[in-house]
Amino acid sequence: MSEQNYDDGWTIVQRIILPSSDQTDTVSLYVDAGSANGIRLRENDELYRSPKLLEDKLHLFSSENREAHFEDLLTRHSMRVRSGEQISFGTYFNAFPASYWRRWTHTRDIRLSVNTSGSGTISVYKSNARGSVQRVDGKHVDGASTSVFDLTLKPFGDGGWYWFDLAASADDLVLESAEWLAATVEGAKGQVTLQITTMDKPEFCLNNARILAENSDVLDNVKEILIVDQGSRKVQDQDEFSAVHESLEGKLRVINQVNLGGSGGFARGMYEAVENGSDYVLLLDDDVVVEPESIVRLVTFADHCRKPTIVGGHMFDLYNRSVLHTFGEVVDPYRIVPALPHADMETRHDFSTANLRQTPWLHRRVDVDYNGWWMCLIPTHVIKEIGLSLPLFIKWDDAEYGLRAREAGYSTVSLPGAAVWHVSWIDKDDLVGWQAYFHERNRLITTLIHSPYPKGGRVLRESVQSDVKHLVSMQYFTEHGRIEALKDLLRGPEDLHKMLGTKLPEINATKARYPDALLKEDVDEFPAPKLGRGPLGGDVIGMPSKKELIPWGIKTVARQLIKAPGAESAVRPQGYLAHRDNRWFRVAHYDSVVVSNAEGTGASWYQRDPRKLRKMLTQATKLHMQLFRNWEELADRYRRAVSEISSMESWKKTFDAASEGSNQ
Repeated sequence: MSEQNYDDGWTIVQRIILPSSDQTDTVSLYVDAGSANGIRLRENDELYRSPKLLEDKLHLFSSENREAHFEDLLTRHSMRVRSGEQISFGTYFNAFPASYWRRWTHTRDIRLSVNTSGSGTISVYKSNARGSVQRVDGKHVDGASTSVFDLTLKPFGDGGWYWFDLAASADDLVLESAEWLAATVEGAKGQVTLQITTMDKPEFCLNNARILAENSDVLDNVKEILIVDQGSRKVQDQDEFSAVHESLEGKLRVINQVNLGGSGGFARGMYEAVENGSDYVLLLDDDVVVEPESIVRLVTFADHCRKPTIVGGHMFDLYNRSVLHTFGEVVDPYRIVPALPHADMETRHDFSTANLRQTPWLHRRVDVDYNGWWMCLIPTHVIKEIGLSLPLFIKWDDAEYGLRAREAGYSTVSLPGAAVWHVSWIDKDDLVGWQAYFHERNRLITTLIHSPYPKGGRVLRESVQSDVKHLVSMQYFTEHGRIEALKDLLRGPEDLHKMLGTKLPEINATKARYPDALLKEDVDEFPAPKLGRGPLGGDVIGMPSKKELIPWGIKTVARQLIKAPGAESAVRPQGYLAHRDNRWFRVAHYDSVVVSNAEGTGASWYQRDPRKLRKMLTQATKLHMQLFRNWEELADRYRRAVSEISSMESWKKTFDAASEGSNQ
C-alpha cells in the first residue's frame, strides 16, 4: 500500500485487513462475533478467580452462533455481516493502538472511514488503560455509504484502543473497506530494505517472498528485498526461485556469505540498507510467516514518530497461530535477563480463548527496551550514529542493540497490529548444547557494557549456579561451551569478529568427547535399563526448597565428586527421561540416564563422570574468580570497543572475507 493522501490532508495509516483463504486458524486475530463488551475480566471478578466458571462462560461466548463465518470473508479488505448478526473489529490486527500513536508520534487526532453497502449500524468504541470499554459514536447506514468519524487521541496517555463493530439489520451488511487516517506528514514516505537472514531454510524464505509478491501493494516503499544466505542449501538453487524472483520485478537480491550467525546476517542487512540509501532496514528471521500488512504499518508508524525510533512487530506461534508469544520485553537490569514490563502480563496469550476486548492487560501500553529481530524496523539514521550489531553470532544481539540505542536517546516500540508467525522456542532448550557458549558469553558481554550495578549485579552469581546445575546434570558438553565462553570473554573484545565464522565449528568438533552431546534418533539404539536401577526406586524427585537448596547442593556435588558411579551405569542407563522431566534436581540423582531432547527428534545418554565434574568445576570457579577481580577493567575495555567493532568499516572487512569464503 502506497501512502494514500486525501485532498483534505488525511493519510491512511492503518487499513482493515482480513486473513487469506489458507489462514482459517487466524480468524480470531482479525474479526470476532458478539457484543462490543464481550466478557471483560477484572481481578475482583468471580470469573477471574474461578477457572470452571471462566471455562463455561468462554464456551458460551465462543459457541457456534458467536463465531465469525469464514465464508463471509470476501477479500483481504471486505466481509459480509449476515442479517441479525454483529461483527467486531476490536481485534489484534484491526483495532487501532491509540495509546502508541499518542505516546510516540505528533498525531493527536485520527479519522475512521468505513465504506459499507447494505443496511445496519456502525458503532465506534474505545478503551482505556484498565480495559474499560466506552461507546464513542455510531451511525445507521443504508445502501452504499461512506461513514467518517473524527476521533481524538488525547485521553490515551497510558493505554487504550479504538475499534468499531458492525451490526446488520434485516438484510446483510457488507464492509467494502475501512481505514484509520492521520494528518498528512510532509515527506513521510520512508524507503525500507527488507532483509531476511537464513541458514538452510530456503523453503521459508521463498514462501515469504511469494507472500510479498502476492501482496505487492505493501511493497511500494520497499526499496529492496535482501536475503542473506549463510547456509549450504542455497535459496537460489531451489526450483521455485526463478519464478519468485521474476514475480518481485527486480526487488529481490540474494547475498551468499559464510555462516556468521544471526548477528552477521542482520548486520549485513543494516550495512546494505545504509549503502543503498534506505531510510530503514526491516530485519526478519527466516523461520517466519509474515503478515504482509505489518510492513506498511511499521514504516508508516516510524514515519510519523517524533524522532527516529526502532519499531518492532510481535511474534505469534507458527504452529498455534492464535497464540501471541509475548507482547513486549525489557531487560531486568539486576540480572540481565529478558523480563515482562508489567506483572499482570501474560506470555502465550491465546486470542481464540480470550479476545482483545476480554483481556484488560492488553489495553495498557507496554514500553520496551528492545524488540526481537524476528521482525524489527531500524532507522538507518540510528545505525549511522550507534553502529551495527555487535559480532555476537547469536543470542543477545537484539537486546544489546536496543539497550545501546536507548543509551543514545533512541527508543524502541513493539507495535500492536504488526506481527509474524514464528517457530516458537517454547519447545526448545537452547541453554544446552552448542548454543550454551553463546548464551554465556553474550549475556556477560551485554552485562559488562550495560549493567548499572557493581560487578554486574546478580549475573556472576547466577552464572556460577548455572555451572553447578549443568555439571550435576551430567551436561558436560554444555559446560565445556560455557567454560570456553568465559575464556574468550576474558581475552577481551578484540577478536570477536575473527571468531564469528570459526567458533561454532570449534565447539562442535569436541562433541565426540561427550556422550551427552551425541544424539540418536531412537531410544532403542541405547541399551535397555534394568528394572529398579533408578534413584529412589523411581519415585518423583521434586525441587529442593529455598531453605534446603544450599545443603542439598553441597551434598549433591560432594556425592558426585567422591562416590564413583556404579560399574553397570557405563553398560546400560538407569532409565529414560522425557525432556520435560530433565530438571537438574532430578537428573542429579542418576549415574546414567537417557534423556530426550526438546525438539523430540532424538535422545542422548547422560553418564556421570567424577573426573570431568572435578576438572570443570575447578576451571569454572577459577575463571569466575578472575572475572570478578578484573570486572571493572574488562567492562571498560568492552565499552570502549563497542564503536569500533560495530562500525561499518569493521563489518565491511568481515563481510569481504565472508563473501570470499562463500565462493571458495
